Amino acid sequence: MHVFDLFSIIGTVAFAMSGAFVAMEEEYDILGIVVLGLVTAFGGGIIRNVLIGVPVTTLWSQGDLILLAIVSVFVAFVLPMAWIKHWKRTEALFDAIGLSAFALQGGIYATQMNHPMSAVIVAAAMTGIGGGIIRDLLAGRKPLVLRDEIYAVWAMAAGAAIGLGITKSTWQLLTLFVLVVVFRMLSVHYKWRLPRRLLSAESPSHGKNVSL
Repeated sequence: MHVFDLFSIIGTVAFAMSGAFVAMEEEYDILGIVVLGLVTAFGGGIIRNVLIGVPVTTLWSQGDLILLAIVSVFVAFVLPMAWIKHWKRTEALFDAIGLSAFALQGGIYATQMNHPMSAVIVAAAMTGIGGGIIRDLLAGRKPLVLRDEIYAVWAMAAGAAIGLGITKSTWQLLTLFVLVVVFRMLSVHYKWRLPRRLLSAESPSHGKNVSL
C-alpha cells in the first residue's frame, strides 16, 4: 500500500467519525449524520481539487473510500454510549489524526502535480481543515479552525515540509505525520493560540452613546 493511500484511509475514518459524532451532538437524524460524516471526510479534498485544478468529479472514482466513510459513520452511530463518551474525551486526538493525515495527503497530491510551493501549502491546509470548516458550519458552530488553538498552522507546516522536499521517503512522511499530531495535541494541551484582537463589548461601535 502506498503511503498516500494510507493517509487517505486514516483521514477518512477519523473525519467521518468526527462528523458523525458532531451530528449526533446536534441531534441530527441518521440521514443528517451520514451527510455530515461524508462532508467532513471529503469536503477538504473537494476544496483542494477546485483550487489546484483537479476535476471535482474525481470524487466518484473513490468508491472504496466513500464506502469506508459510510461504514465508519454507521459504526459511530451504533457504538455504545459509554464508548462515545470516551471518544469525546479523546476528540482532539481523532481530529489531530485526521488533520495530519489529510494535510500530508493534500501536500503529496499537489507535489505530484508539480505545483509550486504556495499551491502545495494551500492544498495541504485546505485538505486538512476544509472538511472540518464545512462540518462546523452545517452544525451551526463557529469553525474550530478560526477560533480555537493553533490548528491550520500545523497543516501549512506539513505542506511546506513536503513542498521543500524535506520529507520524501515513507518513513520521513510517517515521522511528519506523527509530528503534526503531536504538535496539534500540544497546542490543545497548552492552549497555544495565534495573536488575536478582540473588540471590547464596551466599544462605542456597539451602540453606546458618545458625547462630543
